[in-house]
Amino acid sequence: MNMIAYLQSLTHNIFAVFANFRFNDFLDILLVAVLIYNAIKLIRETRTMQLIKGLAVLLLVYGLVSVLKMEASGYLFNALFRDVFLVLIVVFQPEIRHVIESMGRSRFRGIGTLHARSAKIRYNEETAETIEAVCRACAEMSDRKIGVLLVFEKQTPLGEIIETGTTIDAAISEELLGNVFYPKSPLHDGAAVIRDNRLYAAGCILPLTQNHGAVSSALGTRHRAAIGMSEQSDAAVVVVSEETGFISVAKEGKLRRDISAGELREALSEELLLPDTDEDASKWKSFFGRFRK
Repeated sequence: MNMIAYLQSLTHNIFAVFANFRFNDFLDILLVAVLIYNAIKLIRETRTMQLIKGLAVLLLVYGLVSVLKMEASGYLFNALFRDVFLVLIVVFQPEIRHVIESMGRSRFRGIGTLHARSAKIRYNEETAETIEAVCRACAEMSDRKIGVLLVFEKQTPLGEIIETGTTIDAAISEELLGNVFYPKSPLHDGAAVIRDNRLYAAGCILPLTQNHGAVSSALGTRHRAAIGMSEQSDAAVVVVSEETGFISVAKEGKLRRDISAGELREALSEELLLPDTDEDASKWKSFFGRFRK
């Protein structure tokens, strides 16, 4: 009888909850779930876990200091945790900036830019020519073991990066890229930025990745800069190693190493070419079709 009464009480409480359940409550739960999911994803993909462990150790020591009534140490910890909110903002500044920038990016390039079909076709033709010139230049410089660091600007503006270099704003060609990255060129040590299918700037300085634990110690400055740039923006970054001649491409903090010119062409095409409208429609149709089943 006690079990039956317990089940009846539980059922009554569940129905009581859903009786007052509003659409606003559903949105509230959905928002919290999205925030928790993205927080967990951020912790797993960045150095946030190490920072959290460090803060946990500090809290443990602070608790021990409080229990033992250590006045000098307690004074220091009280000063540290008095403005804990400000401390968290300073410590997690790169991660917070990354999240806010990610929220500001549109994932639907075709919808956001509202290109007419003819304009989209023309843009894709120009982009395909750019990709072809880049792949030919990278293949040539890979054979000659000439270092290359090339950034394709997408939706995240790279004005701060461009300001660190020299503005060129020239049509892209295999010959131009070869001249920029020629070892005796004054701009060959920095990165070149491609904006709107034009070589917009060269000799630019990129931020290095801070995720040292996930980066091989064998990687040089170019590769670390490529990963760092891809972590802080949606840019696609191409690297050619001057030591090995290997071609690599960085995207979203991950480096794909030792690829051929053909694989580079496929990767850049996937990242840079605008999707076909009919293909987008079929994807949405397939997505909503799941719910009809």
